[in-house]
Amino acid sequence: MELRIDKVTKKFKDILAVNNLSVSLSNGIYGLLGPNGSGKTTLLRIIADVMTPTEGNIYLEGKSKKVLEEDYRDLLGYMPQEMGFYKNFTPKKFLYYISELKGIDKREAKEKIGELLKFVNLEKDKNKKIGRLSGGMRQRLGIAQALLNDPKILILDEPTAGLDPNERIRFKNLISNISKDKIVILSTHIVSDVEFIANEILIMKEGALIGKATPSEFIKKLRGKVWSLTITEDELYELDSKYKIVNTYREKDSIVVRIVGDEKPLEYAKAQEANLEDVFFYYIGNSLRKLTTSIH
Repeated sequence: MELRIDKVTKKFKDILAVNNLSVSLSNGIYGLLGPNGSGKTTLLRIIADVMTPTEGNIYLEGKSKKVLEEDYRDLLGYMPQEMGFYKNFTPKKFLYYISELKGIDKREAKEKIGELLKFVNLEKDKNKKIGRLSGGMRQRLGIAQALLNDPKILILDEPTAGLDPNERIRFKNLISNISKDKIVILSTHIVSDVEFIANEILIMKEGALIGKATPSEFIKKLRGKVWSLTITEDELYELDSKYKIVNTYREKDSIVVRIVGDEKPLEYAKAQEANLEDVFFYYIGNSLRKLTTSIH
């Protein structure tokens, strides 16, 4: 199956949220990475057919989304960044409600809802009112509703926000298991969520797609561009103004910094093996550095 995004642009008055973006996707998991404001959510809403692009189009197997209409929507599973719930509904009632909206047969829905409640670990809480559930529990319910119709195109916007470590592992294992015959697009700002399950990584910045490759291909491109060095705290501020610092940590009275860049920052810097977080910082630039650099 091929999903082709062709020259898609979305403008909000003077804001260019998505800028002439083109990419082709086939079955597999795609990690969509980018800082806040990069256009990730807008792009996902367009793919999910809840927002119309200003320009461009989307094609499934060569057929326009505009022509396919309901046939296209029937193949979608979408979890938005902020789910709207009826607080007086229970998880069980909510999933039955969504299954009716999606036109799922009642007998099939009953079986599927039972499976999904077990998977997202809400079986014991299926009759509690949603208003009484924790944020993590509501997040799990959002994942369940996206999977109800066994979608061929699964769109997940920040799906692991609010999940504890065990739930994150369960989620990643499920996505890996169901992705063989699906296109899964998983948007996140947490690199570790997609590092080991994504077949390809898409990196967005300022509405544009600035990189598309497998994790290993991205990492290979960064060989010889990742460095560590031990410095004093006074030196940290000078380095921070000149280089892309991925992270820092204390080591006795010194600070060890990890830097990405095309050139060796200082003569005594030591080369390091790259990882996907390094890739993210290399392509995104300084826009996230001040938010994520910390001294432990």
